[in-house]
Amino acid sequence: MPVVLDGNSLTIEKLVRIARNGEKVELDPKAMERIKVCRAMLEDKLKAHEIMYGTNTGIGEFSEVVLDDEQVKQFQRFLIYNHAAGIGDPIPVESVRASMAGRINVHAHGNSGCRPEITLTLIDLLNKGVTPVVCQKGSVGASGDLAPMSQVALLMMGEGEAFYQGQRMPAKQAMDLAGIPVPGLLARDGLATINGSNVLTAMSALHLYDINRWLKQAEIAAAMTLEALFANMKPYDVRVHEHRGFAGAIRSSKAILKCIQGSDLLTGGIKTKVQDAYSMRSTPQVIGAAHDAIAFARKQVEIELNGVGDNPIFLPEFKLTLTGANFQGTPVSLPMDMAGVAVTMVCVLSERRLNRLTNPALSVGLPAFLTKGAGMFSGLMLSQYTADTLIVEQRILSMPASIQSIPAAADQEDFVSMGMNTAIKNGQILDNAYGVLGIEFMAAAQGLDFREFQPGRGVSTARSVIRKHVPHLEEDRPLYNDHNAMKALVKSCEILEEVEKTVGPLE
Repeated sequence: MPVVLDGNSLTIEKLVRIARNGEKVELDPKAMERIKVCRAMLEDKLKAHEIMYGTNTGIGEFSEVVLDDEQVKQFQRFLIYNHAAGIGDPIPVESVRASMAGRINVHAHGNSGCRPEITLTLIDLLNKGVTPVVCQKGSVGASGDLAPMSQVALLMMGEGEAFYQGQRMPAKQAMDLAGIPVPGLLARDGLATINGSNVLTAMSALHLYDINRWLKQAEIAAAMTLEALFANMKPYDVRVHEHRGFAGAIRSSKAILKCIQGSDLLTGGIKTKVQDAYSMRSTPQVIGAAHDAIAFARKQVEIELNGVGDNPIFLPEFKLTLTGANFQGTPVSLPMDMAGVAVTMVCVLSERRLNRLTNPALSVGLPAFLTKGAGMFSGLMLSQYTADTLIVEQRILSMPASIQSIPAAADQEDFVSMGMNTAIKNGQILDNAYGVLGIEFMAAAQGLDFREFQPGRGVSTARSVIRKHVPHLEEDRPLYNDHNAMKALVKSCEILEEVEKTVGPLE
């Protein structure tokens, strides 16, 4: 069923369907009417020679340069050429698709001033599988993602490159093969295609979808480790967290207890400590704080996905053009910096639980480094090294980008969000997080193999899934294959999907 873009109802889940699943998009008919009304107003103002930034003036430091009628016809082409100034490897296809969907949703408000043909061409590109080749680096996150979106806008002139049916080719060739006409760029069309934080927002939306699913798996991994370490489960009683009041901690404690339901650990028949270490006892508070951070970031990202990210904005009902800074990426980059920190924080907690599993002084009777042949064998000793180096890289990447502004454009653009840097590094943080959590999963399953009691239903399911991919470590073998298999398993969310089939949603 197509996703209807109306400017107001685009969610992260809908964006994932468009970006990853190839779901078709449609423009709401009322949105098309708004676009037409706005364009008619802009053309009337052009005929009256009313000064409008980026339409009949230069941009940035050149905003005071007024263009004549002939220059207006040519300006958008040169604007896109000049701004298509990125560098580096291509952004993943899913991120470019999400960016185009976000831009269509901006146009749907009818405040961007472009011709309907521009919006319809973006829709055709999505629906027919033509994806512009867009360099990963070059955006400072204000005035929007100008460099990457300009590579999208090149296709409006039949220029640039595109991916089509798995091949990289000249954009005009791809559009011809897909049967997409080239609309060209007239007044305002180019700037209306590029002037918003669409790429950093789209990438952030996809990251938030993945982070939420990763956090659920962090709770499953925690439940496995808690069982393997004979944890005192009183700190997971939801009443503890309800008395404090943080929604994330309440959610997390419920999710972990769901995984442990049916366990002998909950019967009181297994001796536990009066109080466990913080890395065990504080898990709901820490993962819960991450849930709360992600919830705030999600709210901000979905506001941006459904807002008017443009400069200027055109208000047909008032016959008015307003210049502002709705392209500024800070409302997304700031909470997404926090989202990256949250993932790193949960990984640090995961590694501390891993340490308790492998350290014979802390593991409540488990064999040293989870091997029966300690001395001859080293077990999972080096797995901790690998987790540690991933976390150090995450800590380096967790430095906020939103405070790293460097002035540009002769100081006309003297504060920028650097939100694209946030999005890029969050992708790296998340990639490492799959590995860190995969190693805890592997160690927890190994620890449970040495215990002789009935684990919780969710925990048992998780261990069964792990054992389909990584066998018990009976004696030492090269671990890199296991590490990579576990990283891929976490990324696939197979553990999460099977556990939720067993115990219900971990929400």
